[in-house]
This record gives sequence, C-alpha cells and structure tokens, in this order.
Amino acid sequence: MTPTFDIPVLTIAGSDSSGGAGVQADLKTFLANGVYGMSAVTALTAQNTMGVMAIEEATPEFLAAELDAVFTDIPPCAVKVGMVASAALIHVIAEKLKEYHAAHIVVDPVMVATSGAALLAGDAMEALASELLPLAEIITPNIPELTRLTGVGIVDLPAMERAARQAAATYHTAVLAKGGHFTDAAVVDLLAYPEEQGGRLESFAAPRSANPNTHGTGCTLSSAIAANLAKGMDLVTAVGQAKAYLTGAINANLDLGKGRGPLHHGWNLSGDFFA
Repeated sequence: MTPTFDIPVLTIAGSDSSGGAGVQADLKTFLANGVYGMSAVTALTAQNTMGVMAIEEATPEFLAAELDAVFTDIPPCAVKVGMVASAALIHVIAEKLKEYHAAHIVVDPVMVATSGAALLAGDAMEALASELLPLAEIITPNIPELTRLTGVGIVDLPAMERAARQAAATYHTAVLAKGGHFTDAAVVDLLAYPEEQGGRLESFAAPRSANPNTHGTGCTLSSAIAANLAKGMDLVTAVGQAKAYLTGAINANLDLGKGRGPLHHGWNLSGDFFA
C-alpha cells in the first residue's frame, strides 16, 4: 500500500524524554507506516534507557482539552491508547472516545515500563478494566499485564492461550497476548477473539532476535496495529503487518544508551533525505 499520509491516527499516551517509547515511539511508528500522527499527552516522564526518574501527569481538564482539539478538527481514523496512570485520566479518555464515536481503538494496557518501573497506579486498574478496555477493538497485553488482567499464572503457551481467551471473554474485545517474556527460540503472539466475534485464535511467530535493545516494543507494535487498521486492513492482517514492522525495527540493531536501548523506527524508510 502506497503511503499518502492523509490518514490521521491519534496516540493517547505518555511522553518519553529519551524518545524510545510512548508518544515519541508512536509518532515515529505512524510516519514509518504511512499515516499522519497526532498526540494527546497523558503524562510527562523523565526517563531514559535505564529507567524512569519522574512522572508528571496531565490534569484531566488539560487532557480533555487536548482530545477536544484533535477530534473537532482532524478526527482520527484510529486511536492508540498507551500509558494512562490514573483513574481520573482513564475516565476522561473513555468519555471522549464515546462522545466522538472513535473508531479502531487499540489499547496497550501499559502497567510496567521495560525497565521495570510501575506506570499504572493501583486505583487505575478498575477504571481501565471497566471503562476503557470494553471500548477497544483490540488490546495488546504482555504476559505480566495479561496475568494482572486475568489472574491466570502464565508459564507456557497453553496457559497464555487460556488467559487470552479469558480476557477476550471478560472485556468483549480481541486480545493480542504477546509472548516476548518467554525465552523460546521464536516469539509467539496469540490473537484471541471473543465468542461474539467467533472465538477463533490466530498465532503469529517470529524468530527471537539476539538484540537486547527492546525499549518501546509494546508501544511500537500497538501503534503499528492502529496505523494498519486506519488504512483499512482487517485485524489479522493489521497485526501480521505490525509484527513484521516491529521485527524489522528490532533486527536493525540500533544501539543507543547505557541500558536497554530503543528500536530503529525508521529502518524501512528510504530516499534522498535518509542518506
């Protein structure tokens, strides 16, 4: 598909001052996947490849104003929701997505940063589960996040399948369970549909890269899925294309920072100005 960059996609997420995750990763991913990126910032984070030093949340009023500004001028064709640390902000997002009849909502339920820092307050968990996840077309939890959402201990692929199916049934949305925390030779992600959408299960596998720099992988994958849905792909195709883009970004072996570094979001870009 030839990019035209006239398809707007919105990310609602936190800022990463080191550029590898959050809003910065999302906007790079949107560009690399041929759509026009917009953002509503839920929080400023002082972070780098080694960890998160400080978080400053947006106020609910300001986040509401950001969302109003976007939806009343350039309505997005898809929305990716990432880091939202408090119940008050989750409530604002859910209300605005319903008010503006947002389409193709992708929720990456960010709870813990790659570095291990907690990013979701305890009181926000109930709001996430009751208000935001049911609005999603797809959610993209990793294994620790899926465990927290379902209470299922995930030690192998069959357990991940049970948890993914349970989450799909509970939240009435498709669930992409990401298997990156396993140590197998291949990374296997499972896409589970709720029963009202047929209840089928799809599997996506990619060889595990030796590259340890995986800061922002979850942000990147969910944003690529949103971009693909905005371009009109069906969900299975959107996930498959997003996985291929993410695999390329990891395998490009960018090496920045003293900790777990970022991906090469522009690995697939070419032309006179990329030389």
